[in-house]
Formats: sequence, structure tokens, C-alpha cells
Amino acid sequence: VRYCKAGTRIVEFGQDARFWHIVRSGVVEVYRRDGTLYNRLTEGGYFGEFGLLHRKKVRFPAVAQEDTLLYLLPEPVFTELFESHEAFADQVEIEDRTRLQKAVSRQQGGNTLLSVTVGSLVEREPVILSPHASAQEAARCMTEAGVSSLLLVDGQTTGEDGQPVGSMVGILTDRDLRTRLLARGLSLQTPVGSIATPDVIAIEHHRLVFEAMVLMLRHRVHHLPVTRGGQPVGVVALSDIIRFESGNSLFVVGRIGRAQGVDELESLVPEVRNSFQRMLGEDASARVVGSAMSAIGRAFKQRLLELAEQALGPPPVPYCFLALGSMARQEQGLVTDQDNALVLDNRFDPAAHDGYFEALARFVTEGLARCGYTLCSGDVMATNPRWRQPLRVWQGYFRDWIERPTAEGLLHSNIFFDLDGVYGRTDWADALRRDIARQARQHPRFLASMARNALLRTPPLGFFRNLVLEADGRHSAGINLKRRGTAPLTDLIRVHALSVGSEALNSFDRLDEVIRAGVLPPGRGPDLHDALEFLSFVRLRTQAEDLKAGLEPGNTVSPERLSAFERKSLRDAFLVL
Repeated sequence: VRYCKAGTRIVEFGQDARFWHIVRSGVVEVYRRDGTLYNRLTEGGYFGEFGLLHRKKVRFPAVAQEDTLLYLLPEPVFTELFESHEAFADQVEIEDRTRLQKAVSRQQGGNTLLSVTVGSLVEREPVILSPHASAQEAARCMTEAGVSSLLLVDGQTTGEDGQPVGSMVGILTDRDLRTRLLARGLSLQTPVGSIATPDVIAIEHHRLVFEAMVLMLRHRVHHLPVTRGGQPVGVVALSDIIRFESGNSLFVVGRIGRAQGVDELESLVPEVRNSFQRMLGEDASARVVGSAMSAIGRAFKQRLLELAEQALGPPPVPYCFLALGSMARQEQGLVTDQDNALVLDNRFDPAAHDGYFEALARFVTEGLARCGYTLCSGDVMATNPRWRQPLRVWQGYFRDWIERPTAEGLLHSNIFFDLDGVYGRTDWADALRRDIARQARQHPRFLASMARNALLRTPPLGFFRNLVLEADGRHSAGINLKRRGTAPLTDLIRVHALSVGSEALNSFDRLDEVIRAGVLPPGRGPDLHDALEFLSFVRLRTQAEDLKAGLEPGNTVSPERLSAFERKSLRDAFLVL
């Protein structure tokens, strides 16, 4: 046993490696030879195995950051245990991060959605026209070029590379010509800008194919302009994406959008589950599956809102229906409840208008429940008057939660800070996210409170960092991969993202911005990325296997259901957390 005061250098690079060190209490930081942080260890962590297994020389210097108590296992005993006991060797072998990277790359290897950039789908330059040209001229251009869409660019000039440069102000498709010109009997000389879609949804060329798929699903568009530095370089059509879509989530979303009632929506639940199982069966990554399932969930909400307006009539004032939590982050699985809210126009008068919006909220939440999205046990739904408020009240909520953090406010922050507009004035949701990002980073006391809350959920590791099983009612013994894995990881990434002013929603996107901000030690960001991907994938695959076995899908996995390689990778992911 050795006691080290804070600041004590425990081992130095190059000295004889005589002991395997186990942290009984305190904090130890282990460094690379160049002085960068390699690992931070607390109770139950261990170090020194690398030097003992390689030339008996210390390879990673270590320093006690707090008063620390260590157990020291002599080198002969360590070597005997390593050579004689396979379980011990598995526990301490030096390949945890490499193994986790292999697990993630193996699972993603066959998935073109996650490796192909959308720019590679562009086969030709876009057809571009001025918004002042006539509809007849546009139809002639589309016919001659053999395309079903063209882009409208205003103020077009020629750049240094000889390519046209201008502001993209619209997109015109065959459908626009049919529904907005011919069906209305307008003149062929009608300016094409007046019948085109003005709010262009576009994607940068370096983004991945699955991201293009998600954009199409979210916004229900069949043509997606591809840009480079903001300038259009091509258009990707729905048919291009379908070639890369391993499951049938695109077709499910299409059927949801055409459903004529709640009964028909409910009848699509088996197709949703089949799509989920197919994606997991073909080893789609957790990020792809989460995005696709979130898009399906959004489609249900959007269609239910359209049906509600058909039944109730037009809304008395504008509104925005919010998705919260995993759907907003595009990380939804099969097992999920519904978290939603309503942002109402500031002209909202409760006496005159709330009857309509209460009925609308009830129509949607009850419809979602029939479609497999269980009612929120915490009543975080638009049916709760507290979460059906004007925009100014929501702004006050967020300001109050950030400036005066309380236990209840922190709980709400974890839910409502992951928000996205699904229907209506979705720009209000964007404005709220900007307000949150701006205010949160200016209040370190709030961030500290969020960080402390994030530390309350710990990974299921014992003193020697072995997996610890727990009973959760439905399973006799297992590991809840959401409560003990993906949820604390999401909390951890969220608070880091808030600290750097990120407006991103998806945890992987947030982590990318945190990495770029340089607030994590080198290598820690990619480790967190791999840990989140692997834990999420195992959780989703477990749900798919439960479904196949005729069980109610859940978040708990028994390690016996995993291969030895996956069990080790699971432990590696929890070690990163």
C-alpha cells in the first residue's frame, strides 16, 4: 500500500516497472511521453500493465492529482497471474481502445450509407435558370436536359473558376409545374420564380448519404440540391438515395404521409418494426437507425397534426409543435415514449384559443400512443397546459432554468434542451435553440449544476472495472444500456456542447463541435464517439432480437447474449464513459 500526496509523481518514464498500481481512492493522471494526458483514473482504476508486459520499463508516467491511496501488486505476482489466469489477462490486456475501434468499424464496415458522401452521387451539373424566366422556358430546359428539376439562381455571375455564382432562391420540379401552373390554368409565361419552392433544403457535398436521406425524410422532399461552399454543384433525387437505402424506412414514411386516418396510421406499426429489424439485421450503424426511426416518428407527428387540423379546422393563431429528447436528437430507437410540447403565437389568448390547442394536443398524443409511442409518465406532453405556452413564456422558462438552476429546472433542462420543430412555425424552435446556446455558456453555475447531474448516472463497473449486472424487474440480471450507458453519455456530451455554445442537436454532431473547440484531451473525443456508437448499437440490436423472439423490446441486455469479443468491447465502452 502506498500513500501519495496531491502533486506526487508516482512513476517516471523509463524507470524500472516494478508494480501494477490499483487506485484505492483519489485521482491519478497518466500521461504520454510527450506530456499529453492519456487517462484519468479514480477508485478501481489501474495502471502500469503496459510497462510490465513490455521490457519491464515504465512507458506512461503518472501523477497523483489528489491525495491518493494505491495498492501495489509486485511484478512477479502480476506476471504469474497474467500467464496463469485467462480472466485476469483479459481484464488487463492493452487493447481496449483498439478493440472498441475495431468493434465499431466492423459494425459499420458494410454500411455504405455511413461511408459514402452525397457528392459522390452527383453525376452531372445542375440545370440553372433565372427566377425571372418563364415557366415555358423552364419546361423546355428540363426537357432538353432530361431532368425532373432545376435550380433558380438570382444575381448569377461567373467565378474565378468559370463556374456560375449566385444566390440559390428556389427549386422547380415536375410536380411544381403540374400542381402550381397547369392545375391552376396559369399562363406559360408566368415567371418561374412564382411557382417554384422558395425555401430550398440543400446539403453540402461532403456530408454522408444517410444525412441526405434524413433531410429528405424530415422535409418530405424528392430533390436535394448539393452545394460546395454554398454554391450548387448538382441535385440528388430520391431515386439516388433509394439505391443506398438498406431498409424500407423511406417507403414507410411515404405511406405515413398518405394515411387517411389514425386507424390507417396504426396499421403501419408492423411495417415500422419490420424496417427497424431489417436495418439492424443488415448491421446499419446506430446513427443511421436512430436517424431513420426519428424521421419515421416525425412523419407520424406531422400526419397526425394534418389530420387534427382537418378535424378541428385551421388554428386560431400560428403554432409550432416540438419534438423533444431522442427524436429531436435523431437518436430514436424502437422503445420510446413521447415527449412533446406546443409553442404558441404571442397573441395566444387562453380563454379564446386554448380549447382548440388542447383538443389538437390530445388528438396527436392519443394517436401517437396508438402508433407505439407510449404516453410520457412524467407528463411532458402538449396535453399538459404547462407545456402549451406562447413563445415569450418558453423564452422565460429557459432563461429562468439557466439563471436560477434548481433540481426541477435541471431535470427540465435535460429534456427541453433537446428540442426540434416538427410542424408549423419551426423557425421558433430554431430561435429557442439559439437562445439556449447563447445563454448557457454565459452561466458557469448552471453548467456546473448540469455537469454534477450528469455524474449521477454511472456505468455498471465494479471496483476492478468488471461488468456488474443488476435486476430491473423484467430481467433477472442484466445491464440497462440506456440508463447506465447511452443516457449518461448523452448527458455528458450535452453539457460539453452547451459549454462551447453548440446549437447542434445530434449527440455525434455535438461531439464533433466539442472536439473542434479543443476542450477534451487528445483522443478522448474519438473514444467517446466509439463508445456511444457501440453502446447505442448493442441497445438497438437487443431491441430487435427481443422483437424477433416475441418479447417486449427493452433496454436491458444479458452479457450471455453477446460474444466474448462484444463483452470485452462493451466493457471498453463503459471504461471510456
